[in-house]
Amino acid sequence: MFSRLWLWLGRLISRIVIVLVALGLAGWAIGALFFHFEHQGPVSADEVIAPTEAADTRAIITDAIAVIEQHRDNTRVLRDAHAKAHGCVRAQVRVRDDIPSSLRHGVFSEPGREWNAWMRLSNGNAYPQFDRINDARGMAIKLLDVPGDKLTRDPRHASEQDFVMFNHPVFFVRDVAEYRSNFAAQAEGKKVLAFLPSLDPRSWELRHLFIALKTLSPAPQSPVATVYSSVAPFKLGPHNIKYRVAPAPEQCPAYQLPEQNRDLPNFLRSALYQQLSLDRVPACFVLQVQQQNTEHYMPIEDTSIEWSETVSAFETIADVQVMAQDFDSPGQNLDCDNLSFNPWHALPEHRPIGGINRLRKAVYESISAYRLERNGVR
Repeated sequence: MFSRLWLWLGRLISRIVIVLVALGLAGWAIGALFFHFEHQGPVSADEVIAPTEAADTRAIITDAIAVIEQHRDNTRVLRDAHAKAHGCVRAQVRVRDDIPSSLRHGVFSEPGREWNAWMRLSNGNAYPQFDRINDARGMAIKLLDVPGDKLTRDPRHASEQDFVMFNHPVFFVRDVAEYRSNFAAQAEGKKVLAFLPSLDPRSWELRHLFIALKTLSPAPQSPVATVYSSVAPFKLGPHNIKYRVAPAPEQCPAYQLPEQNRDLPNFLRSALYQQLSLDRVPACFVLQVQQQNTEHYMPIEDTSIEWSETVSAFETIADVQVMAQDFDSPGQNLDCDNLSFNPWHALPEHRPIGGINRLRKAVYESISAYRLERNGVR
């Protein structure tokens, strides 16, 4: 009797599972079709500013200041994101000799031109947690002694050109309004509400939740062993583009990084130190751009959408080399912490575009000024 009951329960449960799987697949297929038909070209090549953007930006700045106060250590106010650096290192950016003439704008206008730069490599979290914890990873590059008027009015950055990237091609919010609600929930420690703000399924951002989960990825072998993307779009002269920096080990001496102890809290810094300072081997990258094709769904104002490489392939316009060097000194680490990176430290030919970049201008400038003032930096 009991055996028959168990067999009956087994058949019932298996049928329920089959039905649920079928419903799930059907829902996924319907959702994929809806997404495909909703997100088709053509798209605008111009920016569109939402009427609530200014108010949303002010609210985000308030929340960001609250976050950095929550995560400050005993002596210093840290960044509201990418608080933990693996190192600030000297680099050189060389414009390709064969750069297409249509892409010769701004700092890339002169083939063969070399720029000295600082590169900051970091974890994404606002708290300096262990490297083995899943997280986003960031790369910021600051070109030095760049002539010409800049978009920023701050004289401290009058000779700089910054590029700010992280290791995922898309962002987990589409625009400033969504970022406000998402960030507010996270600032209050309510991470679930960031993507599921109410019981109404229409308010759920499941696709963006999946993007966030993908962004919080395991640490790479080394900070110089992963691809970094601008996520948001920029101008390159008359073109709308996105940037990408990808490892190019074939341009450097052959090197095999020794196995790192991933249980150490700062093993990514150790990996960088091993290669650059102990083994004296440089790290090489290529800097690439992807042009917007407005006939396809490559929007300016939605940073959760990846621009198709099938439609528009990345083109290499410069080479980046991080030379062998000693970088892990208390003085240089403090200078690194005081560096301010902002995509608006830029020539007009590289103007950031889109809502998330407009948000960055206000937030980065406000947070940087607040942080440096609290840390006694003039």
